[in-house]
Amino acid sequence: MAAVPTVASPWVPRGMALLLAVMATLPLWVASIGLYQYLGVEIAIWMIYGLGFNLLLGYSGLPSFGHGAFFGVGAYAFGLFQAWAFESLLLGMALAAVAAFVAGAVVGCFLSHRRGIYFALMTIAFGQVFWFVAIKWHTVTGGEDGLLNIPRPALELGAASVPLNSNVALFYFVLFVLAVVAVALWRLVHSPFGKVLQAIRQNEERARFVGYNVWLFKWAVFALSAAIAGLAGSLFSMAQQSAYPDVMSLHASGVIVMMTLIGGGFVSFWGPVIGVAVYFLARDVLGAVTETWLLWFGLVFVLAVLFRPEGIAGAWQEYVGSVPSAGRRNRGTEAPASHIER
Repeated sequence: MAAVPTVASPWVPRGMALLLAVMATLPLWVASIGLYQYLGVEIAIWMIYGLGFNLLLGYSGLPSFGHGAFFGVGAYAFGLFQAWAFESLLLGMALAAVAAFVAGAVVGCFLSHRRGIYFALMTIAFGQVFWFVAIKWHTVTGGEDGLLNIPRPALELGAASVPLNSNVALFYFVLFVLAVVAVALWRLVHSPFGKVLQAIRQNEERARFVGYNVWLFKWAVFALSAAIAGLAGSLFSMAQQSAYPDVMSLHASGVIVMMTLIGGGFVSFWGPVIGVAVYFLARDVLGAVTETWLLWFGLVFVLAVLFRPEGIAGAWQEYVGSVPSAGRRNRGTEAPASHIER
């Protein structure tokens, strides 16, 4: 098998440290600008979901329009574990991630030999299967009502027990999980595994010809992305204290695609993070002005896809890259071609 050259990258980039530091201060000022504490919990959970989804879409070029199924599997797995077994935060989250991984692994067996529009259509079909099961399996999932009164178990740290009943405490726990996931994925995408995924995105046939088992890599990244979605789903069910089938719908699956694309997931590791923040701020800020906020957000999304397909992150990188180039031209030297890096 051909060797993949690795690119040196910092263990924790400055942007990641800055993002986490700013988010850590959110409970101190979010109420003063007219928003609410729970908003930070939502944003952090969907950032985890978005980073895992971008591993599939942005880095591997595999469009999944049914990924909400695995988010929902994680939510239901967490709720059912708390109801049927015993209350345990970490075990419930682990079970949710494993359940979503297994679901993703099974679905991936049917998808990994497909590509392009056929891959996307099959993700929609499987997503609808999961959603239909959640709607109809009343004895397990609660049907359209879902699972209610899911507890928020305390974080057990040996002799210490940290309650997560308040939204502030829950926010800091979710922020910690986000930090762990972000660092792990950052290292993954800069590893040989991540380089192979990018090679598959650029040219699947060429990657196969140089000796890589493309099917296996596509299956692995699909299952891993599903597991991260399930982990985010477990946090969501704990935050909402419920799990319901709407999170598995085609609409909910489309939202994470919109977030990733408008943020610039194809050109930046941080694209989904930006997209999630923009979506929720648009929902709450524009939603306070008009009930048709989603229409305006959708129009912005359409315009972004047509005229700025690289998203917000790509536009920012292009702007930053053009500033020193302009300075060099003023000094009479030729500027090198711009290069967008992740």
